[in-house]
Amino acid sequence: MKKNSPNPPDNSRNDTRLQAAANRAIDHYLRPESPQPAPEPPATLFSVTPRADTQTLLVNASETLNSAREMASTLAFDLDGSQRSLLLAVHQLVEMSGLLVDRALEQVA
Repeated sequence: MKKNSPNPPDNSRNDTRLQAAANRAIDHYLRPESPQPAPEPPATLFSVTPRADTQTLLVNASETLNSAREMASTLAFDLDGSQRSLLLAVHQLVEMSGLLVDRALEQVA
């Protein structure tokens, strides 16, 4: 019997090139070469920059102590008895620490 259509062309060479191109596309989009490592979480919650000068550190310590002093003073008047005495003692310690920091700040400035 005679065929009405010719034999299909030999595409084996084109198939390998097409397959290689498809594999490159899949590798590019689905398998990245070097995945980015997850950032390492910081070891500390709070840190002070090593580039800060002494005056800046003392100013920030003074402001922090002033805030703690005000909080202790405000809370002390809302309490009674031994809790009030304890908070007033904390207030006095914070006040003395603030005086020390202020004196150190005067010497640095």
